[in-house]
Amino acid sequence: MTAVMPAPSALTALISSHSPPSTLSPHHYNLALQILHNLQYQHSWTSLHIHTHAPLTKTPLPRPLISGLPPKRIYVHPDQQIEELKAGVNDDEVDVEREWVLPTHVLEKWSLRKFAEVFDGVEEEPPDDEKGQGDGMQIRDEVKGRRRGGKRVLLATLGDDSTVVYYVVHDGIVKPRQN
Repeated sequence: MTAVMPAPSALTALISSHSPPSTLSPHHYNLALQILHNLQYQHSWTSLHIHTHAPLTKTPLPRPLISGLPPKRIYVHPDQQIEELKAGVNDDEVDVEREWVLPTHVLEKWSLRKFAEVFDGVEEEPPDDEKGQGDGMQIRDEVKGRRRGGKRVLLATLGDDSTVVYYVVHDGIVKPRQN
């Protein structure tokens, strides 16, 4: 009797269909693919892209980063939050912003130096012509000022059981939000 092998999972098929660039560790690239898959299929992100080179300098990044559009805003800078409250702007009236995502594994040790290397390689906002969700919603004119409030990445940490947790990490100190 011949055993029939099950079909590979969607994640296995994704990883096996992509070859990492020669400048990157296969481990880091496959980790990025796994996080990309999680963002797309578990969290409904769109316009996802893996970046292997710094957008401005075109030099290789220390590890691959992902950019994409979340289904709703990830973070609101405290100054922007105050402006929106004063102007009476609802959260659903503001387009989402492209976000940087830094794929990591739970067993990795991170230092300020390693985070600085990542922030040195990125712009405040990921490059892309597609801004927002394309549904015509725009932030009202009175609060169109400073949108991002500095560089930030969404730290995506993969656990050994395939659980992914996400944390917002800023480059520098950011004053806390008012709730």
